[in-house]
Amino acid sequence: MTPKAFAILGPTAGGKTALALKIAECLPVEIISLDSALVYRDMDIGTAKPTAAEMAAVPHHLIDIISPLQSYSAAEFVADCTRLAAEIHARGRLPLIVGGTMMYFHALTAGLNDLPEADPAVRAALQADKATHGLGYLYEKLQACDPETAGRLKPNDSQRIERALEVYLLTGKPLSRHFAEQAHYTAPLDLHTVALIPEDRALLHAQIGKRFDKMLEQGFLDEMNTLRARYPELSADMPAMRCVGYRQAWDYLEGAYDYETFVEKGKAATRQLAKRQLTWLRKIPTAAALAPYGSNDYFQTALSLVQRHFKI
Repeated sequence: MTPKAFAILGPTAGGKTALALKIAECLPVEIISLDSALVYRDMDIGTAKPTAAEMAAVPHHLIDIISPLQSYSAAEFVADCTRLAAEIHARGRLPLIVGGTMMYFHALTAGLNDLPEADPAVRAALQADKATHGLGYLYEKLQACDPETAGRLKPNDSQRIERALEVYLLTGKPLSRHFAEQAHYTAPLDLHTVALIPEDRALLHAQIGKRFDKMLEQGFLDEMNTLRARYPELSADMPAMRCVGYRQAWDYLEGAYDYETFVEKGKAATRQLAKRQLTWLRKIPTAAALAPYGSNDYFQTALSLVQRHFKI
């Protein structure tokens, strides 16, 4: 049978961890982190990683699993999350997936997009064909290799025609077949989800500001200096340093701007992340959307939903 799991999603600083820990006081759960920043070792303050006491109180997974020099993909998350859910059930406990990395959640529930990245050489060849023979020539080529995609595109839609041809040339498989295979994806978990969506955006922004200030008080910049010393190969374009706050701290330490500008850029980048997360959350099907500020009612609602899903 497909293992059951329950997910708590929400924007950064939206109360996900607090809710999960409160549920853990009532039920035998283990937490699987759905957070692309928490996977990195030695990045504790800037990622708002759960404290040692919190991780001692409740088993946590997919935290501190790679170094900042490595990368961790959505495919790896799906495989690890699926394995962990089964192992947690085998221990007689309940898997609680908690976080806000929507790319991971989409991969888990809807499947991976295995389309290849843009290839400069193929793009250049297609552009040359278009310049020599015209867009109609490319459209005819698409009609021959992928009539289904050609049928839904307008003959003058240059960008999409070229992309469909590029996918075919790189993979040997029509774009329409890629989409069909993803549409038939079967999720590996029987998942119920609640989304924490703050009703008051200004209050969320205030929470983001307070948390960033707290990180600075806790020594976020010292953590950055330690990271740069411990990992000399670390560079600004590595995935770890693209985490919100870290890139701004890196630029500040490189002298790109003054301290006040760094703080405002860090907070602004976090607000933008929350905005993107909320956009995702409003599109996905959930068992409930709960407002996390100002009331304890949402905890009782979430707890009831978890109990109902696991039939306990």
